[in-house]
Amino acid sequence: MPERKRVAVLADSDTRWKWGALTARRLVPDHQFTGFLLRGRATPTARQLGEVGVRADRLSEVTCAEFLAEIERERYDVVVLALVGGAVQAVLHGARALWPAPARRPVLVTGYVGVVYEKLADGLLLRHGADLVLANSRHDAQRFRAVYEGVGADAAAVTETALPFLGGAPYEPAGSRAHTVVFAVQPSVPDSRADRAYLLERAAGHARRHPDREVLIKLRSKPGEHTTHLEEQPYQRLAEKVPGGLPPNCRLVYGNMGEVLDGTDLLVTVSSTAALESLHRSIPTAILTDLGIREALGNHHFLGSGCLASWDQLDSGLLPTGDPVWLAAQGVLPAPGPDRGTDGAADRATGHGTDGASGRATDTAGADAYAVARAKVAGLLAATRLPSPAPYYTRTTAPGYLPGILARHHLAPDGTPLPGAARPAAGESRLRRRLRGHLREAARGAYRHGVQRVAPVIRRLGEL
Repeated sequence: MPERKRVAVLADSDTRWKWGALTARRLVPDHQFTGFLLRGRATPTARQLGEVGVRADRLSEVTCAEFLAEIERERYDVVVLALVGGAVQAVLHGARALWPAPARRPVLVTGYVGVVYEKLADGLLLRHGADLVLANSRHDAQRFRAVYEGVGADAAAVTETALPFLGGAPYEPAGSRAHTVVFAVQPSVPDSRADRAYLLERAAGHARRHPDREVLIKLRSKPGEHTTHLEEQPYQRLAEKVPGGLPPNCRLVYGNMGEVLDGTDLLVTVSSTAALESLHRSIPTAILTDLGIREALGNHHFLGSGCLASWDQLDSGLLPTGDPVWLAAQGVLPAPGPDRGTDGAADRATGHGTDGASGRATDTAGADAYAVARAKVAGLLAATRLPSPAPYYTRTTAPGYLPGILARHHLAPDGTPLPGAARPAAGESRLRRRLRGHLREAARGAYRHGVQRVAPVIRRLGEL
């Protein structure tokens, strides 16, 4: 019996942990899974990890330098970097310093957790150097290759896949149960207090106009928690100031998005990746235009989707449906139903639509969406040695940019850890480790308080 492959996932937020862990399952279905959380402002809490619902055999919180020491010491077959671009770049340069010549090293994989609507060139070039850069759709794969080829960089790593968490049973109309509308909010879109209050009040107004409907405000995090993006204006606090309060049929909810979608009849959002999950299941989905269609909001990504709508239109009964051509280009595949040999329970277990026989993610033609990526990984694993990682950004191509990125992760310009960056665990007492952990949590709490309480007040004072 072949030995199980060892896979490590390094993530820096709850959503990226979900993407990284499920991507690892797709690429190496039978593996030993070790998880690492990159220490920082968005390190997820135990509650957030529990809500995601993906568990590792072992989970540790590390710095970039500590992670590099780990992958040098332990022989991992595949490393999935579910991180922001700068952190990916730091790990790639750290790996280059560890293996400056062809050697037996882990396959390095990275990508994006959802909709890519901003900083396309910057984010992609910071990810260049990984063995696989996953694209969630044909549309994204074309854009990614164009960026790399445009600067003369090798684009062979770009690999078309699909979002690993698309899944769940196809939509069935409410029937006798209450019609449920879910407003999937985002931590930083829109960012102003006035715009966020407006959207919340419109959701509450929709509930008042339709007392026979349940309107759920699906929240990403609790006050004091952080996600991929900073949330300066939590909807929980804005809800306390809605004139007249939220109506009885409108409430705030948490939980796994897939489970929330199980009972959803209309998904409303500005530009959340939840829209893609909803469209995959053929749930009526609205991308709000109330605040305009703007790059800053990310809703421009949905041009041509057939889902752009305003609260006024939704109040009048509109139930938008996705355009099939747009859905196919975006890798948002129709969820297989009973006639295709699978059911909702199987989908939820794997996190994607399946073909029923193999349990693998499938596209509209029935092909495995991860087959090419899996074959690439298998080929790299079969090689005796892999070349040293070769990121586009070097001290020659970006001498004024790269050193600062590496320094933020306590790495020298050549990718080696700065003195004291990798703190050895051996020799440190349990009390000292516990004290250090409490101090980190206190520092994070102070930072989050500053972002969500102090910063908005200072900003308002500055506008007087």
